[in-house]
Amino acid sequence: MADHAESPEDALTRTVGARIREAREARGTSLRSLAAVVGVSPGMLSQIETGRARPSVGTLWALVSELGLSLDAVFPDGSSRRSSSPVVQRAGAREPLELSGGVTWEHLGSKDDPGVVFAHVTYRPGEQSGGGHEELPLARHRGWEYGYLLSGRLAVEVRGERVELGPGDAISFGSDVPHRFHALGEEPARAVWFNRLG
Repeated sequence: MADHAESPEDALTRTVGARIREAREARGTSLRSLAAVVGVSPGMLSQIETGRARPSVGTLWALVSELGLSLDAVFPDGSSRRSSSPVVQRAGAREPLELSGGVTWEHLGSKDDPGVVFAHVTYRPGEQSGGGHEELPLARHRGWEYGYLLSGRLAVEVRGERVELGPGDAISFGSDVPHRFHALGEEPARAVWFNRLG
């Protein structure tokens, strides 16, 4: 049987999971208690920590915010800042993180700031931010969200209301309000997203 080389996306997923597990263990938090707080099953959290499952956007953000981490802290060293400048993020130098539900997340922050996540997010058409076409639980975590849609159309369910965003539209809301997103139409929805913890 031939060995298959690990794809860069799988390696990144495995590294992110391992760093989440390290942070959880360093805090002395059990897998079950963290899973309960972020709203996933212990089995799913175990699969995320071992790199066998990709978290959704909401789950990843809930995990890093609950563990008091920045997004940089869970990415491999240098993967989100391959520029010779500590303040510049060069196009094409970032490793995108593939998440469940057809979401790609590129971290845009150039410094380790545990209080914010600044990202370019792409939502594949027809999939929810939680994954798949079925109705999934709405995401909920600490902080505040600000989004600006660059292209495509994005449906946002927040505060029990469904709104549709088009290019140039912006949205902001408390992350503790249940929410989810999905691209509408035939093209991906691309947005710049900023999440502030606390």
